[in-house]
Amino acid sequence: MQHELIVLPDAAAVAHAAAERVAEEARAAVAARGVFSLAVSGGRTPWAMFADLAELTMPWESIELYQVDERIAPEGDPARNLTHLRESIGPQLPVVIHPMPVNADDLEAAAAEYAGDLPATIDVIHLGLGPDGHTASLVPGDAVLDVHDRMVAITTGEYQGTQRMTLTYPELGRTRLLLWLITGED
Repeated sequence: MQHELIVLPDAAAVAHAAAERVAEEARAAVAARGVFSLAVSGGRTPWAMFADLAELTMPWESIELYQVDERIAPEGDPARNLTHLRESIGPQLPVVIHPMPVNADDLEAAAAEYAGDLPATIDVIHLGLGPDGHTASLVPGDAVLDVHDRMVAITTGEYQGTQRMTLTYPELGRTRLLLWLITGED
């Protein structure tokens, strides 16, 4: 296992460096396997990263986007990560998005179905870090932290007013590259 820590002067530099790395990984994955899979979590930094990615040479038609986590909230809700993801990508980029099915009647079954749709190994998983130490929707104290028999699970409690669907630690551990983007004092 290899770890690399890069410290940059501000959030814009972090987003730009991440975009460059994702573009590099995408080109290599498409050359090697014909497809590139990227899973993104919420927060401000990934949306800035996508703005930079839109300016880079990318094999967009061979990219599949997945969600790391999502709030159980209505379609189009401004709190949903998917709403921001779609806005940041815009209609001009021919990328396939696999949204988490958080509006399903049976959330546990929907989580299992989403897990079944994930590639065997996600090329890059983007993560951030919340002010309380959470990443994805793996919030301190929630029982979802102890889920090791599923790749996607539903949080047991509400966090900031909603339950969430999230990739679990075992799924996060199956990625080729785990890319943490951490900015700001919080």
